[in-house]
Amino acid sequence: MDLRRSETAATEIRQMRTFGGFRSEDRFFYGEIRGDEVRVLKNPFWIDIEPTSEIVRLTNVAVNLPVAPSKLIAVGLNYSDHIAEMKRTPLGTPLIWFKSPGSLLPHDGTIEIAFPEHQTDFEAELAVVIGKTAKNILPERSLDFVFGYTIGLDISDRDLQKSEKQFGRCKSFDTYTPIGPYVYADVNVSDVSLELRQNGKVHQSTRTSRMIYSVAQIISFASQSLTLLPGDVILTGTPAGVGPIHAGDELEATIDDWPRLRNTVAIASQARFTGEK
Repeated sequence: MDLRRSETAATEIRQMRTFGGFRSEDRFFYGEIRGDEVRVLKNPFWIDIEPTSEIVRLTNVAVNLPVAPSKLIAVGLNYSDHIAEMKRTPLGTPLIWFKSPGSLLPHDGTIEIAFPEHQTDFEAELAVVIGKTAKNILPERSLDFVFGYTIGLDISDRDLQKSEKQFGRCKSFDTYTPIGPYVYADVNVSDVSLELRQNGKVHQSTRTSRMIYSVAQIISFASQSLTLLPGDVILTGTPAGVGPIHAGDELEATIDDWPRLRNTVAIASQARFTGEK
């Protein structure tokens, strides 16, 4: 059994394709990573994988946001152990809400705590990138509409979440959704490891097979209410172990053997509002 599992894993690694967003000086582009090179694409990869003739060294570019979604959807209470630690009860259906796409933060970016006097928590999650327009999709067809997967963090202001009784604002401040470093296509995520380290210490550790609602079920459920578009991102929920972040922290989120999503933490500028008097 172990040998067969190892062979299956090796096959998936060979088949997996890796895409991302990159910056070279003042130019941004999407590309596909092949070894230590990036093949520059004409369009966002979730729309069309058409390479240009240009190839650049991975060491010569900076990793930037890997996606540009029209919608950023989050799922809550999707692991039983997290439901228990939050002292909530299962709802019987997926709990979804919107996060602002403006909250996205790339790998190696700095999470800026908007209100340092509030408890602000990390939440590591598997993120889904939609590849085709999806509306009223059955669960058994849902994965046909997935382009790939990446790692995400859902940074959450608990004080606002408790006082406002909704999740949109408390999770949508600028920098509150780190994501990346890359997007992985042609990979099976039904039972992969998910881990969050804060300053080197493991705080969250689970497997995606423990989700209450699978990726297919979540996509089907969301598509009954709204149209999912190529490039849209769905965060699929976090396991137990969430905790507060502080200035100076280093967070590392890992799924399976993918490169880690790494971010640091600081306090946002006290000048929260700008404009002429």
